[in-house]
Amino acid sequence: MSRVIRAAVFQTAWTGDKESMIQVHEQAVRDAAAQGAQVLCFQELFYGPYFCQVQDKAFYEYAEQIPEGPIVRRFQALAGELGIVLVLPMYEEEQPGVLYNTSAVIDADGSYLGKYRKHHIPQVEGFWEKFYFRPGNSGWPVFDTAVGRVGVYICYDRHFPEGWRALGLAGAEIVFNPSATSRGLSAYLWQLEQPAAAVANEYFVGAINRVGVEELGSNDFYGTSYFVDPEAQFVGEVASDKETELVVRDLDMEKLRTVRDRWQFYRDRRPDAYEPLTAP
Repeated sequence: MSRVIRAAVFQTAWTGDKESMIQVHEQAVRDAAAQGAQVLCFQELFYGPYFCQVQDKAFYEYAEQIPEGPIVRRFQALAGELGIVLVLPMYEEEQPGVLYNTSAVIDADGSYLGKYRKHHIPQVEGFWEKFYFRPGNSGWPVFDTAVGRVGVYICYDRHFPEGWRALGLAGAEIVFNPSATSRGLSAYLWQLEQPAAAVANEYFVGAINRVGVEELGSNDFYGTSYFVDPEAQFVGEVASDKETELVVRDLDMEKLRTVRDRWQFYRDRRPDAYEPLTAP
């Protein structure tokens, strides 16, 4: 029998303040659960603006400890109440001055499963992330959740194939890529890279991007969030490029076995030949 997971991603615009942004996402969890979703991922740095458009120490205040901080605790309670797995892309403070771009993963019973820290940190116009984040040091964890094995890759990470493969080798069935990516910079890659990663690594990918132009800069976040299967087929429609939208899709996990039996990419890998790839 096939195993079908009802999964969701949520894209939205900055509301103007942290508390209302959190409330918008709490309502999205309730709406997703009402539609039968079993797992939901938010966009990168979900409860704030994309502050990396500027370099301002004031935004360090958005960071909190994970899982001890209030936002994780708040969404743990909601996940447990509604029985839904949540992926929370956040700004993490490990200790003062040690900050990461992180996603916390909460299981359907409200338990904290762990976190992924973004490995690849850009530093280009409008994306001054090295001002805010250390490179991730958490490896490539895959989380055993109530819906199966879930991995996370964050925004700029998606340009680097190594992490996608590491997640596949660790048994990921769905990988979420929460992002904040702008129309003029990367739109030509958005519907190319992640379907290609889904094919090369033979799992589902959920791609999430925020929408709108925020007061901190001219980045035009173009939404178009989606799910893609391991044959590079979009599951249902791609989301709006301008509007807030909750995307809920049914993912037939039997397709993973079908595709892997057909291609055998994992069998035919040649790790003995790959040593030059890790040379600095």
